[in-house]
Amino acid sequence: MLFGSLGFVIIGCWFIIKPPVIENAFLGDPAVIRVAGVLSVLFFGIVAFTLVRKLPDNRPGLIIDDQGITDNSSGVSAGLVLWEDVLEIKISTVYKNRFIMIVVRNPEEYIDRQTNLIKRKAMALNHRSYGSPISISANGLNANFDELYGIIRRQFGSRVSH
Repeated sequence: MLFGSLGFVIIGCWFIIKPPVIENAFLGDPAVIRVAGVLSVLFFGIVAFTLVRKLPDNRPGLIIDDQGITDNSSGVSAGLVLWEDVLEIKISTVYKNRFIMIVVRNPEEYIDRQTNLIKRKAMALNHRSYGSPISISANGLNANFDELYGIIRRQFGSRVSH
């Protein structure tokens, strides 16, 4: 993912510095190409920066225990999500990528405790778009999505049945 992000940053720089000639009235406009380049550099630059910061992180990506789920799986990780706050565990699919959505009773608290503005905004966007600020992807973990979902559902189910 890091190399892909850096590739898009390089392509974005190319679009900004010397836009390619495209035989299309709208897409061939150098201003449109430069805007696409700036957006590419900004978005994929943030992704690359986040990935570089995660490289030296030796903490487990996800801890599931009696207290809750400690999420350290991505750049927008929620940290500790207490079982007592969890209302529902569901799956959302975004562009063929599946995410485990942890629906909590107090989403604003999880958003507000983030000190990083970008992380806070990303969690708020997740909440508005998918009903929860907390999403877990198996992509950044050494785990199979279905197995991970099953483990989380079982652990959550054992809490509900008590």
